[in-house]
Amino acid sequence: MEELIYNTQTLRDRLILELQARCGLRIGEALKIKVSDVVEWKLVLNEPKSGKELEVAFMPEQIAKRLHDYIQQEDLTPGDRLFPICYSTARALIKQLGGRLNVVLTPHDLRRYSATYASRNGVPLEIVSKVILRHQDLKTTQAYLGRVTESEAIRWMDVLHGR
Repeated sequence: MEELIYNTQTLRDRLILELQARCGLRIGEALKIKVSDVVEWKLVLNEPKSGKELEVAFMPEQIAKRLHDYIQQEDLTPGDRLFPICYSTARALIKQLGGRLNVVLTPHDLRRYSATYASRNGVPLEIVSKVILRHQDLKTTQAYLGRVTESEAIRWMDVLHGR
């Protein structure tokens, strides 16, 4: 995933990948974001899938900086969408970028990667679920993360209790 992100040719495409793979956004959420929804390191998600009026997603500082640079570079105004492309274009873009590395990739794979990466790096399940993925139920998040391998279980026991 890191290679895919770093080898992306345009800032727009890189940001689309990063917002999904690093911030856990759904592709539909990323495509609806307007400039006015970007507040420092936060993204205000209007009418999210949860049915709430809005949710907030968080970005690492370096992505927030890239996003602010992109807004200035593209001379976007508060009412402009960050990425004025449709879902099918975004889906084709991600499929094409994955194809360069001989990987079959969908937008949802990037969101799943975000959760898996955080979990494998010790982020508590509650944070992965409620903050990164913004799920209502921990069981939904657990389905994303899949099965823990024996080697992972051993590694985490060593991390937890020292070697």
